[in-house]
Amino acid sequence: MRRYLNRLYLWSGWVAALFIAAICAVVFAQVMLNLIDRISTLTTGSAIGLTIPSYADFTGFFLAASSFFALAHTHREGGHIRVSLIIQNLPPRAQRAVEYWSLGLALLATAYFTYYMALLVIESFTYHDLSPGIIPVPIWIPQAAVLAGLAVLTIALADDFLSLLRGRKASYAGKGENLLEGEELPKAMALPEDRS
Repeated sequence: MRRYLNRLYLWSGWVAALFIAAICAVVFAQVMLNLIDRISTLTTGSAIGLTIPSYADFTGFFLAASSFFALAHTHREGGHIRVSLIIQNLPPRAQRAVEYWSLGLALLATAYFTYYMALLVIESFTYHDLSPGIIPVPIWIPQAAVLAGLAVLTIALADDFLSLLRGRKASYAGKGENLLEGEELPKAMALPEDRS
């Protein structure tokens, strides 16, 4: 089961990366079309009028999908901002209680958002809601991507909460905190005066 969950989180991260690449591709293509239009204006006196229809809508949809698909993978890798200044100075039992409280609260909030996002997707599908751009996109499609990202995040938070209940550490514990433990930076990351 652990292997499948880890794959789910990893694939969620890869899907987020693909949506970021799609944003770059669409924006690059539109910039090139604008450049061709500008050259046409300078040489012939009139623009051709090249554009990708609804490109702003598509990049917005891709951004929403990438943001939500990245959440679970980022959580598991310890990439979210955690304020551990106070927590690390608490006694071990208090640290554990704070971890239970914060993960439990995050799990409840995310499960709540996931549930209501599912209702929104069903409603958009039922009423055939369309985006207002030049190319009308059924709005449930980008909403479904947000729903999928939220669902994977809910699973990741439940996974970590169950790990805590079993007496294990959460997946993000200790990641990105090596410098606080007294470890040195790798040579490639050290400042020039620190290298020897």
